[in-house]
Amino acid sequence: MSEAIDKKSLSERDICTKYITPALVNQGWNINTQIREEVTLTKGRVIVKGKLAIRGQQKRADYVLYYKPGVPLAVIEAKDNNHSVSAGMQQAIATGELIDVPFIFSANGDAFMMCDRTMTEGQREREIPLDQFPTPEDLWQKYCNWKGIDWEIQGIISQDYYPSPEQKQPRYYQQIAINRTIEAIAKGQNRILLVMATGTGKTFTAFQIIWRLWKSGAKKRILFLADRNILIDQTRVNDFKPFGSKMTKIKQRQVDKSYEIYLSLYQAVTGNEGAKNIYRQFSPDFFDLIIIDECHRGSANEDSAWRDILTYFSSATQIGLTATPRETAEVSNIDYFGEPVFTYSLKQGIEDGFLAPYKVIRIDFDLDLSGWKPKPGQRDKYGKEIPDQIFNQQDFDKTLVLEKRTELVARIISDYLKSSDRFAKTIVFCETTDHAERMRVALVNENTDLVAKNSRYIMRITGDDAQGKAELDNFINSESKYPTIVTTSELLTTGVDAKTCKLIVLDQRILSMTKFKQIVGRGTRIDEDYGKMFFTIIDFKKATQLFADPDFDGEPVQIYQPKPDDPINPPDHGDDEVIIDDGEISRKQKREKYVVADQEVNVTLIREQYYGKDGKLITESIKDYTRKTVTQEYASLDIFLKKWRSSEQKQAIIQELQELGVLWEALEKEIGQDFDPLDLICHVVFDQPPLTRKERANNVRKGNYFSRYGEQARTVLNALLDKYADRGVEDIETLDVLKVKPISDLGTPLEIINIFGGKQNYLQILQELKQKIYDLAM
Repeated sequence: MSEAIDKKSLSERDICTKYITPALVNQGWNINTQIREEVTLTKGRVIVKGKLAIRGQQKRADYVLYYKPGVPLAVIEAKDNNHSVSAGMQQAIATGELIDVPFIFSANGDAFMMCDRTMTEGQREREIPLDQFPTPEDLWQKYCNWKGIDWEIQGIISQDYYPSPEQKQPRYYQQIAINRTIEAIAKGQNRILLVMATGTGKTFTAFQIIWRLWKSGAKKRILFLADRNILIDQTRVNDFKPFGSKMTKIKQRQVDKSYEIYLSLYQAVTGNEGAKNIYRQFSPDFFDLIIIDECHRGSANEDSAWRDILTYFSSATQIGLTATPRETAEVSNIDYFGEPVFTYSLKQGIEDGFLAPYKVIRIDFDLDLSGWKPKPGQRDKYGKEIPDQIFNQQDFDKTLVLEKRTELVARIISDYLKSSDRFAKTIVFCETTDHAERMRVALVNENTDLVAKNSRYIMRITGDDAQGKAELDNFINSESKYPTIVTTSELLTTGVDAKTCKLIVLDQRILSMTKFKQIVGRGTRIDEDYGKMFFTIIDFKKATQLFADPDFDGEPVQIYQPKPDDPINPPDHGDDEVIIDDGEISRKQKREKYVVADQEVNVTLIREQYYGKDGKLITESIKDYTRKTVTQEYASLDIFLKKWRSSEQKQAIIQELQELGVLWEALEKEIGQDFDPLDLICHVVFDQPPLTRKERANNVRKGNYFSRYGEQARTVLNALLDKYADRGVEDIETLDVLKVKPISDLGTPLEIINIFGGKQNYLQILQELKQKIYDLAM
């Protein structure tokens, strides 16, 4: 007879294997389709340090339980048996709220503690014996009761996701968006708004919604509307590819009613004359589902041609997708679609590590701040007399062109790329197509060497340039080196999946929050294979002041207040005439333009700003920000030093402080790059005099610490001190340092470790060395 297992001696993983999983299986949970263990939910926030980026800690769930794949019901947080049964409950509740499930469990091998979020009164948390865990049907029925799902629509709610051959699974937030939308439609809601930040997979989310509704028979004919050809083409060949022969793109104003999935540009089915509105060739009830991509654009305007389509097919369920819902006194997505069923913000995307963080470089020019006034009777480059008035930043590159300003912008952009990566994909947003062309010329002249090797190194991509637009696919393709730098005015502001974009340049005044979010979204996609983990914004026209606006990354708030029986006017475009060219909205200026060739322009201020933990740009001093951030975790110097000394791996504390929001790169620029992280924190937060790494290393050498070791060991320890002084403690904490000269000259890592009598002795001596480094003059 075997002896009973001592639970207290088992690891958390053993508790899962021997107690928790068997308890689930015994209650009817299918281990292949309903139980997933160690589920990774987020990627881990990207933490930027100089030109390098590392991942923060991922969020994981020990268990997620599903009614069917893609329809989660519960999470379980497991602990070893040295913890109480409810020890993991708070962590489990946070996970359950994150992935939108109502049933939360904590377990330690003795029992389960259950939190039922569907309960609003009575016993919300209770302990359950191991052999009485709820069955899948128990939790599914409670879930349906909670959500108001009756048996007639359960088949729609539980319809399978598309079985991707590539095993592509929806991310946790996509799953929430899909499931909430399906549930809303199954219960009869016909106007739905989904708000998801640029780069978070709106089109893939839309595909899974369509697939499940289509396969369940709830929706039979579907129309997907967008306002850019490239959006339709990307959608057809990528996310919507599984629809195959059932799908068609409406083009050349031809209608074929034999398909089930239709993709179309708004412009392809509308026109100024009734005869051109080919959507009327379909009966009003032909489509039973319409997806409106980027619905913040024309469909937000009540009197637009786009809205006419939606009104004509008013009996269809309509889903609006956008990263930036428009909510102004004139136009409103929420008024039409209703409150969003789900919102996934840029801030949350960056926090989860699915979107790239950014830093901002603000550059001010003297004439942008002071304005420019011509001399009496002064004529421009082409002989036109310039009006006697003060021209300011809002006039530059629209009614007044200062050629030397354009050249200075091009020089700064080029200098930045030359100091980092000249083949970093870059988008320069200009005021007009003319400005984009002049910027292209100025950039070419700053980069003659690379343009001589390939003329496509710099290109203009605007709606009126066929050659430039033809290169758009190459620009967004990480495998294609050229074009590298593109100038544009409006064409690239929305919808272009430019995962590789590392630099966004704003030489355009941007007053619209919607447009600003869309432009920032061009850089937020991550492409790890390409080395794109974060991006930089260089701002020449104060556009990034919009980061400080409370609406920048807040929840969409409706401020729409229509007056009874009054028509709603779209925003006034002033003197501009709006032209739509293949989806690009540009403005043909009616005012005269003046070109000044010889006016000098100078830089007055350069400021670098960083993205903070709260999702906003840090506007206070980096010292104040660091002090506030660190003291929330470490109230005193003694508490901080105690934690530092007790940690075997200093790198762990450095990374922990990074995840709290400490910006090491900014601190080093402010205080100095020769200081250890410990000294930076002690100096900035606790007002202690700092020592440089070299000073700490020299203090170690002044003692008799090395005298106890032989010559070879002293050589290694001296080299480690040199590495510390040069690069920091993180470099010497990894065994990889033994592979680097001059240490590697002494032998292989194994041979060097054997100098100290083996790995354990080496690691112990390394700990002593670090203790000496930090004990001296601390």
